[in-house]
Amino acid sequence: MFPSILIVDDNPSILQSLKGLLADEGFEVITASNGYEGLKIIDKESPDLVLLDIWMPGIDGIETLIQIKKDNPYIQVIIITGHGNIETAVKAIKMGAYDLIEKPLSIDKIIVTINNALNFRRLEEENRYLRKKTIEKNSVTGNSAPILELKKKIAAVAPTDAWVLITGENGTGKELVARTIFQLSPRVDGPFITVDCVTIPEELMESELFGHEKGAIAGTTSKKVGKFELAGNGTIFLDNIGEMSLKTQAKILRALQEKKFQRLNGNRILDINARFIAASNKSLEKEIEKGSFREDLYHRLNVVPIEVPPLRNRKDDIPVLIDTFLAECSPQNKNEMKALSPDALELLCNYSWPGNVRELKNLINQLAIMTENNIIDVSDIPDQYKPVVEDKNESLRSDLFIIDRLKDAKKAFEKEFIKRKLFENEKNISKTAKKIDVGRSYIYKKLNGL
Repeated sequence: MFPSILIVDDNPSILQSLKGLLADEGFEVITASNGYEGLKIIDKESPDLVLLDIWMPGIDGIETLIQIKKDNPYIQVIIITGHGNIETAVKAIKMGAYDLIEKPLSIDKIIVTINNALNFRRLEEENRYLRKKTIEKNSVTGNSAPILELKKKIAAVAPTDAWVLITGENGTGKELVARTIFQLSPRVDGPFITVDCVTIPEELMESELFGHEKGAIAGTTSKKVGKFELAGNGTIFLDNIGEMSLKTQAKILRALQEKKFQRLNGNRILDINARFIAASNKSLEKEIEKGSFREDLYHRLNVVPIEVPPLRNRKDDIPVLIDTFLAECSPQNKNEMKALSPDALELLCNYSWPGNVRELKNLINQLAIMTENNIIDVSDIPDQYKPVVEDKNESLRSDLFIIDRLKDAKKAFEKEFIKRKLFENEKNISKTAKKIDVGRSYIYKKLNGL
């Protein structure tokens, strides 16, 4: 389809001549003689671009532009103006118009400006698409109650400039949460700078954060721009903040309080304009009690606390996560995409996942690569993810009779009974469940002590 252009002008001769010229260039052209008519056409036809005269009866070009950008912000608008209206035209540019063309109109300039505006629109559409894909990639997956609560907090804090402290166990997705906040924030056009407080040596931390001038550090022959300076108006993510030394904590605290810093051996004072998001897998309150973390820095960073739940507390999300990870490592041919058998899925849903989502993702990637069949079964899953059942052939344990309460004795007997039957059925959960007339999930719960 050819790009469509709406011309809005109260001069019939301009409408007629422009329509003919643009049609000859291959554009689909619609005309309107005033702002009201133009807005109605936009609602109905949604053209790719609007050529808009400033001086018209009824609502003028500026009012029409305001309404276009309010309801259709992605439509490109080129202003047509006469001599002496430059000030008004510049105002229109500030209000969202792409460019302006002065009368008398030059067809060559009109064509060049239109093509530039349409190219700009295509770039904007590509950027919106890529940003949408990035948000989808960085979005927190799941619909369990803990994750829905987490998503609500992210949605509330992301549009603000508030500093955030994210806590949670290793592998829960703290960086994913930080990136989601960044992608949904007004600072998304700025950089997202990650500082891993574990991997940067203590002696280089200050240089990494603040930068240094030439010769400030032995062996350096040039100036270094630090992370705080690189971030500009973007976002700085301080990961594993609990691993930072007290010495570095003090220097960071001062910089955050004053929102200023200097490069090592530098005289110039630089401003901090970035937003800060910090994360820790440690309880910083306990670290404060031990004297390993500064309480004043904790309160400076902990404006909005967000805790990421461990995977064992959101097991309803495991099937969705598995599908997501399988899709990520699947070939282009969707018919070859692998899936888990019901028994294998139930096995993984009942595992405790000490390594959280990261451990699950690594396992699924491993299974997708190493399993030959399209259906991944229990036999394909490593033994460490299966219930531990000791192989015992002796008769019923005599220590069951030491238990005083009948209720407790019944529980102990039931667990031993299930273990015995599992061995009789070669540890096949489905076969055992059918044999003893219970559901598979019942066996998993008993073996996991639930």
